Amino acid sequence: MKKKITRRTFLQIVAVAGAAGGCWQLGLFTGDARLQVARRSQPIMGTYLNLTVYGKDRDACEAAIDRTINRMKGLEAILSRHMPTSQVATLNSTGRLDSPDKDLLELLGLSAGLSERSDGAFDVTILPVMNAHSEFAGKYADSSGAITQARTATGYRYLAANASSVQFQKTGMGITLDGIGKGYIVDQGVAALKAAGFHNVCVDAGGDLMVAGAKPDGSPWRIGIRNPRIEQPMEPVSVKVINRAVATSGDYFQPYTADFRNHHILDPRTGFSSPDLASCTITAPTVGLADGLATAVMALGRDTGLELLESLDGCEGYLIDKQQRNSHSSGFFS
Repeated sequence: MKKKITRRTFLQIVAVAGAAGGCWQLGLFTGDARLQVARRSQPIMGTYLNLTVYGKDRDACEAAIDRTINRMKGLEAILSRHMPTSQVATLNSTGRLDSPDKDLLELLGLSAGLSERSDGAFDVTILPVMNAHSEFAGKYADSSGAITQARTATGYRYLAANASSVQFQKTGMGITLDGIGKGYIVDQGVAALKAAGFHNVCVDAGGDLMVAGAKPDGSPWRIGIRNPRIEQPMEPVSVKVINRAVATSGDYFQPYTADFRNHHILDPRTGFSSPDLASCTITAPTVGLADGLATAVMALGRDTGLELLESLDGCEGYLIDKQQRNSHSSGFFS
């Protein structure tokens, strides 16, 4: 959830029988002249929200758009570290937050579980290290000791959260939900559309998406996987999904060095990027989980990342390393 358009380039929500933008280009949807369409585009979460809803009644489509936008903007106001009045910003500035919102607690619970399962490769307390990299961008080594010092203020086990409060147990700590928060918000956008009566939906966040139901003809959605090195040809790859979330992380979204060796996805255990992967595409039951797993697997690397995926029910992955070699979990294409 960054203020600049970096990790994600656009947010697109689609409902019922249609899609907009990239989904049309992928051939995910077929048209139905009997359906009404309502579209909206506006900035949100540091990107642009392009929302298209199809249904038999245009007023109902517009109402669904309004409810979805309000829900997502409300979550942004709670979870974004960039908004000075958000609960996350309050926590980061004071070290303690009383009466946390239930969505923040739910997301922190999901994050903590993923931290445990990944042996710390995913950690929302990575913010001090990220800030250190912003001051020393382009460095391969910690010659100044800034990264080592920043790492002393991290550790997911030092983040205490319950219904009464969230607080840091170390000085100088801070959290970022950039690696999982947008996926969670997409999940809530899908839930808002379903609550409005739209049950066949695709919510696309430029790398994070959810498809619920199937296409109008009953066939599964086909999602393309981006080539992480567009200057180097790669055989097109796609995966068919029904009622699945898909999320992609890659070193190309925000590189710190021109050769992609160091980028915005940092391994909390070292303070630097893992040298192994160029991109990772995850399918999972929810976008929040897929988003977090994509971040974790990028840090873990191919072998350990695949081991993690094989241990999780309903989670699969397609990995591309920096030499353009690909590998995937056993059930990714099934």
